[in-house]
Amino acid sequence: MSDTPIHKEYSNGEVTITWEPHKCIHSKKCITGLRSVFDFDKRPWINAEGDSTESIVKQIDTCPSGALGYYFAEQEEKNTGNVTSEQLVEVIPNGPLMVYGNLQVKLSDNHTINQSKVSAFCRCGASHNKPFCDGSHKKINFQG
Repeated sequence: MSDTPIHKEYSNGEVTITWEPHKCIHSKKCITGLRSVFDFDKRPWINAEGDSTESIVKQIDTCPSGALGYYFAEQEEKNTGNVTSEQLVEVIPNGPLMVYGNLQVKLSDNHTINQSKVSAFCRCGASHNKPFCDGSHKKINFQG
């Protein structure tokens, strides 16, 4: 088994949707906002031809974790909303610590990864993807 995180892509010819499940915090904004494209009950769960490119991009921009991204056919991959010079930290009530901006995260195994746009860090201690949030705070009814 590889330690390389999963990275999948789905394209409609104009825009390519990127999906990195290890970043997902299960906010469900994707499926509640644009079910014609994002549907957990279907395989694959992303249908890049389910709506207009404009609607897809607008919905992906609401993804709080950066698990969903996109790039246009004539451009290199884009992490939507990249922040180049500042970082912002936001405490989500009963949820993760959201850190916006470009970061280097040094993991417990001394491996360093680059994060951009937004990173969701676990505050409850129950995540199986530490230091990142995996949505476990909802299962344990974390208050904080």
